[in-house]
Amino acid sequence: MRGTYTHYYDELPRIARILIQIFAGGIVGGIYRIARYFETRNTTTLLVGILATFTGLGNVIAWIVDLVTTLTQNDITVCAD
Repeated sequence: MRGTYTHYYDELPRIARILIQIFAGGIVGGIYRIARYFETRNTTTLLVGILATFTGLGNVIAWIVDLVTTLTQNDITVCAD
């Protein structure tokens, strides 16, 4: 999906995405999901993005999940379709 908001994040080198996830993963993961909502119109993605961005527990959970999926699958995959 060239030219989309999430395309720019997806095109970063793997090490850059891992470092982003380590230092700012919860916020970046939430914003990524909100941007992905505007591309796919999946309301679950929007809800998880809002929870991950604006709640403390959601932020921590998103940070851990996104770090693990970035390490194993090289992408944010959980509730980001």
